[in-house]
Amino acid sequence: MAVTPVGNPYVEPSDLVANYPGASEALAERIDIVGVNPFANAAARDAAIPSPVQGQMCSLNDDNKGYRYDGSAWVLFSGAGPANFTNTATGSYTDTGIDYKFVSFLSGTNNLVIDRAGFADLLGVGGGAGGGGSGGGNFGGGGGAGALVYLPRFYLPAGTHTVTIDAGGAAGSNPSGTGATGGTTSIVISGVTYSFGGGGGGVPGSATGVSPPTTAGLTETGGLFSGSAGGGGTGGNAGGGYNPSGNNGAGGAGGGAGGGGGSGGAGTAGGAGAGGLGRTSSITGASVTRSKGGQGGNPVAGTNPGDGGGGGSVTGGGGGSSGFAGQIIVRVSTN
Repeated sequence: MAVTPVGNPYVEPSDLVANYPGASEALAERIDIVGVNPFANAAARDAAIPSPVQGQMCSLNDDNKGYRYDGSAWVLFSGAGPANFTNTATGSYTDTGIDYKFVSFLSGTNNLVIDRAGFADLLGVGGGAGGGGSGGGNFGGGGGAGALVYLPRFYLPAGTHTVTIDAGGAAGSNPSGTGATGGTTSIVISGVTYSFGGGGGGVPGSATGVSPPTTAGLTETGGLFSGSAGGGGTGGNAGGGYNPSGNNGAGGAGGGAGGGGGSGGAGTAGGAGAGGLGRTSSITGASVTRSKGGQGGNPVAGTNPGDGGGGGSVTGGGGGSSGFAGQIIVRVSTN
């Protein structure tokens, strides 16, 4: 008995007749492993193959999809369509003939329940940072925005996936507190954590030109996505925070504070520097701007001596009294 270059056994003329049954059995076993055997459903497959081996393949007639055993589980390898979640949908709409539903998570710890594996669109936003505190003529820099990342055709396996939303960082205490850094928003899928980092806190400054410390955005968690930096306080030499993975916050100038970085750009230098631009997305059916940097403190005399870092009033934006919360949105097609 010999084998082909890929290892399939076959009978040669010189083989004894007594070897034929053994060769036939070995060939059949090999075909069972490398062939794509059809089954009515997963239960029928598991009954027929109680001990699958890595690389073994099959197809199921109830969903018309193919599966491969990866050594621990049967995983989809062909024919993947849209995923489906059983959570109550936040909304639904139709765009260019495609029907969508979506679920939006805005606070706390939640469960995303997927009963049919497949593809979805996912948008994640980290928590926005608080603006710098101020007082006695000092002005606080704007808080940095949380990371904003859009992941189209993101594969979601069936199961329950944990979603955690950061509430946003608090503003710095007067007269000289740094705004709290925004926290990480995350989703855990099959043991892998996908994290969206928070923004860096705005820093307070001094009208006498004392340079405040710089505060960068959160370090990327798990090698993933980080937020933008906070803005600097007053004084011409007051530098904003720096974040190599996000956008810079701006320094204060001319008695005013700089804006925090946004997901779409850096903050503007003071006075009352504008926060960096956010980004727009239509994942919910309407164009919405998220993750905008907070504005620097207002230098206009008499309005509020020592104004804190102002606010990007959008999800994930750096805030004045506090940063805005993060968000995760999951959208699937229903047709």
